[in-house]
Amino acid sequence: MSYIKNTNITSLAVILLNLTIFCPAIFGQIDIDNGSFEDTPADATMPSGWWLISRGTTPDILPGYWGVYGDASDGETYIGMITRHDGTIESIGQRLSATLIAKHCYSVSIDLAQSSSYVGYNAPIKLRIYIGSSRKSKDQLIYQSAKIDNQTWETHTIEFSPDDNYRYIILEAYTDEGPQTAGNILIDQMTSIIDCNRA
Repeated sequence: MSYIKNTNITSLAVILLNLTIFCPAIFGQIDIDNGSFEDTPADATMPSGWWLISRGTTPDILPGYWGVYGDASDGETYIGMITRHDGTIESIGQRLSATLIAKHCYSVSIDLAQSSSYVGYNAPIKLRIYIGSSRKSKDQLIYQSAKIDNQTWETHTIEFSPDDNYRYIILEAYTDEGPQTAGNILIDQMTSIIDCNRA
C-alpha cells in the first residue's frame, strides 16, 4: 500500500513539473528579451539581451550612426543589420524564456524598415528568422520576408509551428541576389511569442 501511494505521489510530481515547464509555452507567452532593442546608440554593438552568432556579425544600435537618423517604431532605439560586398551577413540571437513546443502554432510580430542612406549599404534586403536547439543552430527557418524597401516602419506578423522542441531564436540579414549585395534592414518591436489562438 505504501509503495502505491509513493508511486502516485511521484507520478503527480512529474505531471506538475511538466505543467510548470510546458504550460507557459503553450497557453501563455514566450517573452523576447529586449524585443524593442533598447540600448545606447552605437555602431557594431550588441543590444542588451542578444548575442552575436559569428564574428563580424555585430549590428548597429540606431539612430545616430551611418547616416541613419529616423525614429524608432517603439521606444528610443532599434537595430540595423547589413549584408556586405564580400558575401558576409549580420545576425543575432537569444535564448527564449520558455521552450517552443513541437507542432504547436505560435504567432509573433516584428517591425521592419529600410534606410535609403546607410553609408553605401543601401540596397533593400530580407530578414530571415530561425529557431533551434542550441545557441547558434539554425534548425528551422520560420520566416523569410520579401525585400524590405519601405522607409517607414511596417509590422510583419508571423505564424509558425516548430518541427521539434526549440529554445533559441536567430534573426539574420539575408540576400539571395548574390555576394555583391550591400544592403540594410532596420528591425524594432519584436513582440512576445503567443499561441495562435490568442493572436
